[in-house]
Amino acid sequence: MKTKSIKHIIAPRPAHFVGDGFRVHNFIPSMPSLSMQEMSPFIMLDYGAKHHFPPSIHPRGVDVHPHRGFETVTIAYKGRVAHHDSAGNSGVIGEGDVQWMTAASGVLHKEYHDASWSKQGGDFQMVQLWVNLPAKDKMSTPKYQEISNDKMMKVPVGADSYIELIAGEYSGHKGPANTFTPVHLSNAKLKAGAEAQYSFPSHYNSGVLVIEGEALVNGEAIPENHFVSFMHDGENIEIKALQDSIILVLSGEPIHEPIAAHGPFVMNTREEIIQAFDDFQTGKFGYLEEGA
Repeated sequence: MKTKSIKHIIAPRPAHFVGDGFRVHNFIPSMPSLSMQEMSPFIMLDYGAKHHFPPSIHPRGVDVHPHRGFETVTIAYKGRVAHHDSAGNSGVIGEGDVQWMTAASGVLHKEYHDASWSKQGGDFQMVQLWVNLPAKDKMSTPKYQEISNDKMMKVPVGADSYIELIAGEYSGHKGPANTFTPVHLSNAKLKAGAEAQYSFPSHYNSGVLVIEGEALVNGEAIPENHFVSFMHDGENIEIKALQDSIILVLSGEPIHEPIAAHGPFVMNTREEIIQAFDDFQTGKFGYLEEGA
């Protein structure tokens, strides 16, 4: 099988804050390089590179906001995130954990630094990924998958190096996340010199984000905090760590449907976006008290 050619190597754009607690670099969509359609089913990737927050008795975060039509996947590398929604769900995403939220027909949501973590302060590092839903599932019932780190399959790829599998398959092993369309999501945690081999169908949209360290990706040196996307001319992605590294790998079958996106809503038509705003404004997403 042939190695995928690299299409884009994207340096982190200037960081911006979502609320006052999430300092992020946006990689998807990042025009003119990557559109939502080009990376479907991955329609947004915000990366909170490592950033130190001083102690605070008032947890920083983002207050009540709606979602409809897609899933949010939050991966905590450093720090702890508390979340609440209008269906009464709540919890804490600890270091190494993942929250896979299916917003689907609609929820109100808020996310803050965990109160006990906020009082101590420290380094904070995370990824939030939005995964689109096909039209037939956009109005399905919202749900959560709380994926603690101990539930993730760790597939060895060398001494003290492994693939931390969140969704999809690797070397015959399956990740714990259930997905609506074929999606692969994993962290390659590699010591310097270790290698990992991935293979995905050529028509899948695939990307790699170097969270920590530096690695050769299909022979090209990729620095920390840079994102790589690939052509559709092959199947294989080969990663070799040049330093101790953490590399987020994502790949998925594209959803070939129209995308109508506005703010926190991602649907198929403008009319569905208008309906989402109307439903939100008339209280059909429920109620969630503001503040941490």
